[in-house]
Amino acid sequence: MLDPVLIDDAINTFTTLFVVIDPVGNAPIFLALTVGASRLERRRIALRGVIIAWGILMLFALTGNAVLEFVGISMPAFRIAGGLLLFLTALDMLFEKRTERRERRAGEEIDDPSVFPLALPLIAGPGSIAALILLMHEHDGNVMGQGMVLGVMTGVLLLTLIFLLLSAPLERLLRRTGTMVVTRVLGMLLAALSVQFVLDGFAALGILPV
Repeated sequence: MLDPVLIDDAINTFTTLFVVIDPVGNAPIFLALTVGASRLERRRIALRGVIIAWGILMLFALTGNAVLEFVGISMPAFRIAGGLLLFLTALDMLFEKRTERRERRAGEEIDDPSVFPLALPLIAGPGSIAALILLMHEHDGNVMGQGMVLGVMTGVLLLTLIFLLLSAPLERLLRRTGTMVVTRVLGMLLAALSVQFVLDGFAALGILPV
């Protein structure tokens, strides 16, 4: 029988990573990055970008805590900093700054956008890296919990790949207004999640009651 606590954690993990990675918002940007590419080339770019992003996120998921310990950063401090970073990302989503930056990158002359800007920073950006390190630390010492986080992260990236491959019909369905609405709703969710990270960090430091 599945542990209900683990199921709740999986839902929270999925929500956090889905909102931060934002597959829906990345789809029209991917379409702009691959203007003129054939359907086969577009598939190759999407697959390569998602695989590279998976490797980057997996690397930080497995080594993030060790890196923080090496440089002497406590997890409560990183939790607060990560929460603030995610909050800034949420503000960008709410006020369309994130999309504007992505569209500027999409307008640049890039031969193969699979590494930059698709894998890094659109998919595996600072926000998703920080969120993943925080989520892994919440299950520190719990192999099943950390395996769940890595599994959910992989699932979100598979969804991202699907959204990228369906970017053309998705853009026709949502249009710019629909994409903006979805992005702003996700931004609101991310803002609430980021505040919770900050509060948890202060609680771990004993500044706020648990």
